[in-house]
Amino acid sequence: MEADFAAFGSPLCGEVKRFCRRVRETYREIKEDLTPYKDDRYYRLAPMRLYTLSKRHFVLVFVVFFVCFGLTVFIGIAGPNVIETSVARTDVNNSLKLKPFNLSSPPLSTYNQQLWLTCVVELDQPDVSLKKNVTMIVKVLGVVKDGSTPYVNNQVHNRTRLLSCSQKCSEIIVVHLGYLNYTQYNIFVSFEDLNKLTYIQNITFTWKTYNPTFSQVEIWFRFVFVVLTFMVTCLFAHSLRKFSMRDWGIEQKWMSILLPLLLLYNDPFFPLSFLVNSWFPGMLDDLFQSLFLCALLLFWLCVYHGIRVQGERKCLTFYLPKFFIVGLLWLASVTLGIWQTVNEVHDPTYQYRVDTGNFQGMKIFFLVVATTYVLYLLFLIVRACSELRNMPYVDLRLKFLTALTFVVLVISIVILYLRFGAQVLQDNFVAELSTHYQNSAEFLSFYGLLNFYLYTLAFVYSPSKNALYESQLKDNPAFSMLNDSDDDVIYGSDYEEMPLQNGQAIRAKYKEESDSD
Repeated sequence: MEADFAAFGSPLCGEVKRFCRRVRETYREIKEDLTPYKDDRYYRLAPMRLYTLSKRHFVLVFVVFFVCFGLTVFIGIAGPNVIETSVARTDVNNSLKLKPFNLSSPPLSTYNQQLWLTCVVELDQPDVSLKKNVTMIVKVLGVVKDGSTPYVNNQVHNRTRLLSCSQKCSEIIVVHLGYLNYTQYNIFVSFEDLNKLTYIQNITFTWKTYNPTFSQVEIWFRFVFVVLTFMVTCLFAHSLRKFSMRDWGIEQKWMSILLPLLLLYNDPFFPLSFLVNSWFPGMLDDLFQSLFLCALLLFWLCVYHGIRVQGERKCLTFYLPKFFIVGLLWLASVTLGIWQTVNEVHDPTYQYRVDTGNFQGMKIFFLVVATTYVLYLLFLIVRACSELRNMPYVDLRLKFLTALTFVVLVISIVILYLRFGAQVLQDNFVAELSTHYQNSAEFLSFYGLLNFYLYTLAFVYSPSKNALYESQLKDNPAFSMLNDSDDDVIYGSDYEEMPLQNGQAIRAKYKEESDSD
């Protein structure tokens, strides 16, 4: 019996071993076929439309980019204001100082999105300068349809704010509601320490909400950008369908990641904030924006480093330092955003800038990591340009990406300076009332700038229509010589029709050969 079982088992084991051996051999052959040699890596990459563009085409690409961006700015200038204000001026005298101010908000809808109540103390002596901590007691009530006023969070909030006056007192944010559950709010505010100041003339309270007209404009433009991004993503993926993913360039691989993240940055779920009275849609929008912006920062690091490192890029030495630096930036921004949102749900008077003792430490940490990122990126750019400036194809990719990114960064810095002035890094660390858009032009300029930047990169990094044929013949110098006539080799071809970088490299090569002969 045992002999029969051994005789039956031996052929079966032999067949299993032979099958495993064939699988290993097949895997080895496929791996050798897909893995290019290091010297042949540049010619095995999927071609880009960037290689076939002439000087006129490059100029046309930048002109189209500026025209599209300028169009969104002009539309934004003609659009409505973002913030809608309603002033409730309250005169102060000795009898009112100890009494709370009863303030009723204007009628609200879901298109108002959020609600702020701010106050400014006005002095009867303009030359007085003071800094004083003021205790503020706030009670928030929501007005329902039957006229009753239930408590919001069922508690009275006690906060301390710094009153800073120098010719004019700074604005104090009393309450911020991130989403609106009621069509109207009644807020009672009292200041315990103002009765000690005898030179207060009045206190001006201001309601601030999003303009409903701007909310409608925001919905439509986000929808337009979502549709455009989806179309660009599909066209880019369709253009690369004939090439193996292993043969994609590092820019093409990153574009396949950035375009879906750009779709999330435009937030296809944004209309939910008008249908659901919850903090979740707003926090989801902040999460998508921070994720896309940090992915864009990581893209710049990986491209400027990876374009010099062909072949295998090890995770430990190549990706880990970059993920660590950008991950710290993302973690700091997301932590503060979620921290602010969660605390505001339980306490509308909460502000991380004045109610968090560790805020200054977090701010310094963020600036240190951002400075490290900028220095590391500059190092990679300088080293890449110095090492690859004379290599065909590669230096063209470096020049175009550097030029377009530089334009985008300059425009972003100009917009930030016009918006905040010299105090851009002092009090505007994370988006708050002070960092919300003041008009439609600022909103459309930021969204349009990033969207058109990615669209332009997707266009130049996508293969052309004849890219598959050109990748098999023209990209390899051994085959391109077979397709050139003797006149082209000796005298060269037309300057206008020759691509910008490749033509220069080939012409220099032929010139050296002719000089040696």
